[in-house]
Amino acid sequence: MNHKLLYKFFEGLTTQDEESDIRQWLSESLDNEKEMIKERKLFDAILLNDVKADSSVNLAKDNLSKASRISTYFIEFIKIAAIVTIVFLASWFYFTKMRQDATVANQVISVPAGQRLNLTLPDGTNVWLNAKTRLEYPVSFNKKTRLVKLDGQAYFDVAKNPDVPFLVETKSGMVEALGTKFDVLAYSDTPQFEAALMEGKVKVNMIDDPSQILILTPNNKASIRNGKLETEFVGDFSPYQWKEGLISFRNESFYQIMYSFEKVYDVKIVIQNPKIGDLIYTGKFRIIDGIDYALRVLQKDVRFKYERDTEKHIIYIK
Repeated sequence: MNHKLLYKFFEGLTTQDEESDIRQWLSESLDNEKEMIKERKLFDAILLNDVKADSSVNLAKDNLSKASRISTYFIEFIKIAAIVTIVFLASWFYFTKMRQDATVANQVISVPAGQRLNLTLPDGTNVWLNAKTRLEYPVSFNKKTRLVKLDGQAYFDVAKNPDVPFLVETKSGMVEALGTKFDVLAYSDTPQFEAALMEGKVKVNMIDDPSQILILTPNNKASIRNGKLETEFVGDFSPYQWKEGLISFRNESFYQIMYSFEKVYDVKIVIQNPKIGDLIYTGKFRIIDGIDYALRVLQKDVRFKYERDTEKHIIYIK
């Protein structure tokens, strides 16, 4: 660790990012902690010498009597001791807090394509994770917020705790709840963001523009369109039955449906026939029936052929 950065930290001049770097470095090993303490002692010694030097200059200028000098030295000693004690206690408190923060490790769950996962968070919240979803959460929540980070799609049945809000952070939007049931869709490889509420109440705001806020009531969803946070009524919740092993879509394009198939069946789909990409469909499939069955059903409504490259795991739509 750069000694100048540590000294900057001791002086209370570091930025949040720099403090975060120091906290990460400190949590990596006990040797780093020992080095931090060693540099702290050296910094205190320098501070002590600076105070002593300033005191000597002042004494020479004042030309004090012997008795006065003894008294002044004693006062300066008390000042120095107080400074060192205050700095040491402040540093000990901050280092202790940093160590405590560092020990609260984050758990990361990644669900591969073609899979779903159900888990319970430390606060009792039940979560379903869809295919190709990543969820990051602390091993234990703090007393102020219950923050999780989502990349993908998840259904949350939040454990009630009026004093500690439950927060879902995505790349585009933030969802805040106390005790409720809702679905969040926010894959990082697409601009799409949706938060649909089944029960309770949630607050939704945009990450890039926190001033855009919506309060959702049941049977409504929030989404981002053209840089604006909008709400709309949800009359059909079948698209959120993915956790029950169903692929449901309502008024979705062929492109969107194929994207869903890619996640669920862990396959790459290349649409070589642009005429069918924007066609709109409504339907429902059981995941267990397989992608070939789903494609054959879609072929009844629109003419297309498809070929499989089993080695590369690609399906070509022609």
